[in-house]
Amino acid sequence: MKTVYLVDDDIAVRDSLGLLLLSHGYTVHAFEGGEDFLAAIDASSEGVVLLDVRMPGLSGPDVFKQMYELGSELIVLFLSGHGDIPMAVQAIRQGAFDFLEKPCSEKQLLERINDALEVAIGRQSVRGNQQLLEKRLASITPREREVMDWILQGKLNKQIADEMQIAIRTVEVHRANVFAKMGVRSALDLSQLLGH
Repeated sequence: MKTVYLVDDDIAVRDSLGLLLLSHGYTVHAFEGGEDFLAAIDASSEGVVLLDVRMPGLSGPDVFKQMYELGSELIVLFLSGHGDIPMAVQAIRQGAFDFLEKPCSEKQLLERINDALEVAIGRQSVRGNQQLLEKRLASITPREREVMDWILQGKLNKQIADEMQIAIRTVEVHRANVFAKMGVRSALDLSQLLGH
C-alpha cells in the first residue's frame, strides 16, 4: 500500500507533486478540492493524504474535521504556502501527522510520506488483528463464553463446574473449544489476547 491522496487547488502543485510521487512508485489520486476528495473516500480508505490548508470551498482543516467524523484512518500531512505556527500546532494536536510548508524539499516530503505510510501500515495491521479477534469471539457459544469468563478470572475446571453446576468433563470440553476457537494454548495466552 503506497497510496497518496493529493488534495490541492493549485494544478501546478498537483502536477509536480503527482509526477514526483509516481516516479517513486506511489499510487496517486489527485483532487482539486476537499469536496471531491471526501466524495471519493470512505472509512476503509488507506494511505496518506497531502492536504493543502487554504483552498476555495472547504479548507484543509475543514476537510480534516470531516475525515475525523467519517472515521477515516488516512494519515494527514498538511501542506501550506501560508503556514503559520498556531495553525500547525492546532493541526498536530488534532491528530495530523505533520505540517509542511510549501515549497519543501523533495527529500523531506518523501521522508515524511514514507514515515506516514509506516504508521498507516501499522494501523492496518492492528485493524486486521481486531477484526480477526472479533470473528473468533463471534464463533464462541453463550455457554463457552460463560466458561471463558470463569477461565479469565483464574478459576480451575473443578471450581467452574461447581459454579455452573455442570460436570468437570463438560467444562473441559468447553475450555478446549474456547482455546481452539480463540487460537490459544493456555489461559495465560487467552488473557493476553483479550487484554485482561
